[in-house]
This record gives sequence, C-alpha cells and structure tokens, in this order.
Amino acid sequence: MRQIAVLPYRTAGGAGEASPMILLITSRETRRWIVPKGNPMKGLAPHEAAAVEAKEEAGVVGEIRPTALGSYRYLKRRGSGASVWAVVDVFPLAVTEELRTWDEQHERERRWFSPAEAADAVDEPDLAALIREFGDCE
Repeated sequence: MRQIAVLPYRTAGGAGEASPMILLITSRETRRWIVPKGNPMKGLAPHEAAAVEAKEEAGVVGEIRPTALGSYRYLKRRGSGASVWAVVDVFPLAVTEELRTWDEQHERERRWFSPAEAADAVDEPDLAALIREFGDCE
C-alpha cells in the first residue's frame, strides 16, 4: 500500500537565525504524534494530494515541493483488524497560513516542534530519520 504525507514546516528565529519548526498532529485513535497523511487522490499529483491532507488534517496551507524528501514504512491497521505495511512518500510544505478552523480540528491536536523534538515524538524510525535530516539541511 502506498500513501502520501506532508512535513509541514516554518522558519522561526530573528535576523540571521533560521531554525525550522515542524508541525505534527495527533492520530485520531491512538493520539500519537504523526504527520498529515492519506491515500493518493485521482486527478492530483502526489504532492498536491499531500497538500490537501495538510489542510484537512492540520489546518495549514503553504508551498508544497513536488519532490519527496523520502519515504517511511508503518503498519497500518485495517478495519478488519488485519495489518498491512504502508509506504509513505513525504513532501515538504512551507507553511504560509495556519487556519483558525479546519475539517479535522475537533479530532486532532496540532503542535509545533523543533526537528529534534519532532523526531523524538514520532514512533516510526524512518520518519524520525527524515525529520532529523530535514532539520539539519533546512
């Protein structure tokens, strides 16, 4: 199974200081920290679908890059109780606006983290590595 995700970020700090901040959201059921993600959408390029997920799940919009940072794997639980490996392509999104209201605001929490804190907060080792790498090079 293939999915798409977004790594929402913004640059914080004063003049001459540019440390990126990463936005994570909670999952609906387990309340663990994740990135906005979903399934590819017909008629949209993968990065465009990822931007739609960011708006629906995290209430953020911005400039999405068409090239994925990389991918990570996780075990996705099906409604039947079975689990399947999902491979998730992650696209960086430079957040330009945080919406005051959005589709899933009552189902999720959103919070800004430093790259190191975000990497520590997520459960998936490959996603944590992507976040650390992104924080080092942004």
